[in-house]
Amino acid sequence: MGLIEPLTRALAEEGYTLPTPIQAQTIPLILTGKDVLGCAQTGTGKTAAFALPLMQRLVASKTSRTPRGARVLVMVPTRELATQVSEAFAAYGRHLPLSHTTVFGGVGQQVQVRALSRGVDVLVATPGRLLDLINQRHVALGAVEALVLDEADRMLDMGFIHDIRKILALMPTKRQTLLFSATMPDAITKLAAGILRDPSRVAVTPVASTVEQVSQHVLFVDRADKRNLLGDVLRDPTMTRAIVFTRTKHGADRLADQLRRNHRVGAEAIHGNKSQGARQRALEDFRAGRARVLVATDIAARGIDVDGITHVINYELPNDPESYVHRIGRTARAGARGVALSFCEPAERDQLRDIERLTKQRLNVVTDHPYARPGAPQR
Repeated sequence: MGLIEPLTRALAEEGYTLPTPIQAQTIPLILTGKDVLGCAQTGTGKTAAFALPLMQRLVASKTSRTPRGARVLVMVPTRELATQVSEAFAAYGRHLPLSHTTVFGGVGQQVQVRALSRGVDVLVATPGRLLDLINQRHVALGAVEALVLDEADRMLDMGFIHDIRKILALMPTKRQTLLFSATMPDAITKLAAGILRDPSRVAVTPVASTVEQVSQHVLFVDRADKRNLLGDVLRDPTMTRAIVFTRTKHGADRLADQLRRNHRVGAEAIHGNKSQGARQRALEDFRAGRARVLVATDIAARGIDVDGITHVINYELPNDPESYVHRIGRTARAGARGVALSFCEPAERDQLRDIERLTKQRLNVVTDHPYARPGAPQR
């Protein structure tokens, strides 16, 4: 693919042999300096698709770091994704003389400010903390050569669009810009049109296509019985690592607590109101198997990249059917198979219909559970 030896050596050490479709399409474009508009979900390999060629271009460039500056800026929606992207740059660039740092909220800024003082080659940041540091004059963006907006649709959902526009105004207009989004709503299309110059478009899966390796089921149940039903399905010995989705942060906390107390299930909650330390501990417990269940909200779950998730349980159906696609995409990674169970109470029938319309398939109805609703749809 035209990558330099230090990068291919690092990839070999990581066990990579063949590029994913988005890597095969995107890396050559970025190496030539093209702007890219990419439609790709988490888990498709897009971090390497932009990190590898950008590092190669940094090495080839004659420019140098400037105090408080960054040569490449990667903006992401969540702290977890910022950490993962930063770790990817560190792994792929281990044989290159490039520096990188990460800035996000929820932790003290002193370490971040110190790392930025001499300038860095790659800065990975969430928009809120980045704008805060810019306003304090700890960051200057006048020397940015390339900008990446990763998971742009989620940044839009989280209300970051105004922060992003303020940050864009502080950057050189002459730069390479890469925008990646799992979905392409009108607001993202409009944003892309305003910041990309003659971009190459890359789409590796149809927008909001479901993972073919996921076996999808719906369980009709009354709202009052959902918690007991969850305790019942968690007794399945094949459910070794599961993510349970709720709509609200408070609901995630309450459900994780009830699973621990009433059902003796190792469970942790993760959402935006948790401190960075608490989020990291919950993820580490989940990865290490100390917690078999992670209860999450949609926003917190974006950026969770944990191998071996056997089941996704939609304790509450999402209002947005595309969020369902993102949820079930947490399982069946890297060629493995996965199971998605959706609990549907009477008030959620509209959401179920929207999901089936979007995915163009009907979910398999599970009727032989102890809380099956009398008169629930049979099909």
